[in-house]
Amino acid sequence: MIIPPPTSEKAVFWRASDLEDLELLKANFITHAYPRHTHEGYVVGVIERGTEAFYYRRAMHAAPAGSVVVINPGEVHTGQAGEAAGWSYRTLYPNLDLIKRVMGEMGNQPDKLPFFPKPVIEDRQLAGQLRQLHLILENSAVALERESAFIFVLAHLVRRHADHRTALPRLGNERQVIKRVQDYLQTNYAQNVSLSHVADLVSLSPYHLARIFRKEVGLPPHAYLTQVRIGQAKKLLARGQPIVEVAAETGFVDQSHLTRHFKKFVGVTPGQYRYGG
Repeated sequence: MIIPPPTSEKAVFWRASDLEDLELLKANFITHAYPRHTHEGYVVGVIERGTEAFYYRRAMHAAPAGSVVVINPGEVHTGQAGEAAGWSYRTLYPNLDLIKRVMGEMGNQPDKLPFFPKPVIEDRQLAGQLRQLHLILENSAVALERESAFIFVLAHLVRRHADHRTALPRLGNERQVIKRVQDYLQTNYAQNVSLSHVADLVSLSPYHLARIFRKEVGLPPHAYLTQVRIGQAKKLLARGQPIVEVAAETGFVDQSHLTRHFKKFVGVTPGQYRYGG
């Protein structure tokens, strides 16, 4: 089936409460571009139309229609149109607990998370299954159908395209220092944190901290802090908290400041996300 190019951008977000609040997004994007960011869980998407281009593991990749995109947790990536007409796609954002559940259903050790070596997977059968799963989770209210489809398709993805490495690497000495900084920012995200203050906490110069942080994480400290704030805002919005309160509690200057960054990183506005459940 040929899907005609959209004349405008549109994104629809929702959560599947019966699958541990699995987040789902379907979107048509033309000019929207995701900046460098990461996710705590996995990203599993299917391209329906056009081409998505994205930076990942120090290289640019192109995902054409009919391909599957998989991003491992914690890995920096972007997202933008790979052609003038943009791209249409459907995406799942399964958290680690959901993936562990699938691993357990497959008879694997549930504490060993799968690692996907290829970000763009050319597997038409899997792409069709993922699209059908997304449609089921959008339209079907039958619990057995929804859960069965999710486990079947994700198990298919893992079985055919994951390898046996863990998705969460061990930490070296330098990485442990950065982990301390990340932990601090995750706790103090609502504060107006300075680079000098954080550098003092780990006995480094601001310049050295900024350099090794970007090398290890793939983002500068301020961009990582913004992402942490967005993550906290998502949690509060999912509980139905007013947007203006969320902005104040997560370190944004005001509601418009939150909205601008939220749309850039998530693809939908805080209001769309808040009512997506």
